[in-house]
Amino acid sequence: MKKLVSISKIFVPILAVSIFSCGGPPSDEKLLSSLQEDVSYLAADDLGGRAIGTDGEVKAAEYLAKEFEKVGLSPKGTEGFFQPFTVSKPSNPHEEAVIGTDGEGITGRNVVGFLDKRSDKTIVIGAHFDHLGMGGSGSLHRGDSAIHNGADDNASGTAALLALAEILKHTELSSNVLFIAFSGEENGLWGSNYFAKNPTIELSSVNYMINMDMVGRLNEEKSLAVYGVGTSPSFPAILDPINSDSLKIVTTESGVGPSDHTSFYLQDIPVLHFFTGQHEDYHKPSDDSDKINYEGLVKVVRYISRVIEQLDAEPKLAFTKTKDSSDSPRFTVSMGVVPDYMYDGKGMRVDGVSEGKPAQAAGLLKGDVVVQLGDSTVYDMMSYMRALSAFQKGDSTKVVIERSGQQVEALVKF
Repeated sequence: MKKLVSISKIFVPILAVSIFSCGGPPSDEKLLSSLQEDVSYLAADDLGGRAIGTDGEVKAAEYLAKEFEKVGLSPKGTEGFFQPFTVSKPSNPHEEAVIGTDGEGITGRNVVGFLDKRSDKTIVIGAHFDHLGMGGSGSLHRGDSAIHNGADDNASGTAALLALAEILKHTELSSNVLFIAFSGEENGLWGSNYFAKNPTIELSSVNYMINMDMVGRLNEEKSLAVYGVGTSPSFPAILDPINSDSLKIVTTESGVGPSDHTSFYLQDIPVLHFFTGQHEDYHKPSDDSDKINYEGLVKVVRYISRVIEQLDAEPKLAFTKTKDSSDSPRFTVSMGVVPDYMYDGKGMRVDGVSEGKPAQAAGLLKGDVVVQLGDSTVYDMMSYMRALSAFQKGDSTKVVIERSGQQVEALVKF
């Protein structure tokens, strides 16, 4: 249990122990403190970036198991709180990695804890705790090798997982809750894929799955993306009535995306994935704990807890397949920008510009909104990608952006 007051200030020791070990739900102040402590530990240099199969990943997993035990969760892995898995990577790049428990390869571990509410239904809440280690192929860093601490990606979601465990143990629910910290997400959803195919509970009892990946950078507009709202007819109607913090909820129907909820959606389980948006520190060494919006993270955690409470009144949720984005346009060139996935206005807003790329050479800046690329009008991300797919390396074209209320033209060369 994290200490909340100095021992010297406790004048009635027996009463104090009772209050802090058995008391009610955590206050916002306690949540804030716990989130800061958990993110700071997981995103510290000592853990070396938490890449799967490293000492840092092992330390992170052990920390999470201890925190699960402190909350009062029961172990639901195959080895106490841990569910080890081994990934054998083929020499042929066109073959998929084999995920199992036998053979040589990289060994990771999911951390699995169970909150027993004496129900025949179970909610799964997950977040990946691994990151990129010293960088490698997934890094967007240009320069010498450096520790990628992954404070937002995804110490933030992992800390939120622990916070929700603390909240929900004090909440009356008609469903059990299974909390899973996944490893190997950065390598291709390895941990969640393994769990979904080797569950430690009956998968048929799972009502729905909630995933949190990069929830630590709530912006000034308080934009929170919620993916998977089309995977159950019960989801859309509940999202706005519980929005007591005036969050700007941006929804997407698809249950498929580059995070662990996909592994459960593919098992015909309704999913919701929460995300506060991309930023310039994504997959770079600069994604550090001092850049997390902890007050915003508290709001995200509280919102998700209200989602769970609201859904508790529902019978077992129906699952709906969604139209997924596998038919996205294919393109061979890049502008070199980080899109603002939270933007819901007309066009594609730029959230970051990469050095030495076409957008920087053309003079584009963070905050610019691309409204035309070549002959194509850009209405949203999909129309931007369609426009981009028309160009090849070496092509030049006009780009029209909106900046401070004015339209600006520039020439971009791919």
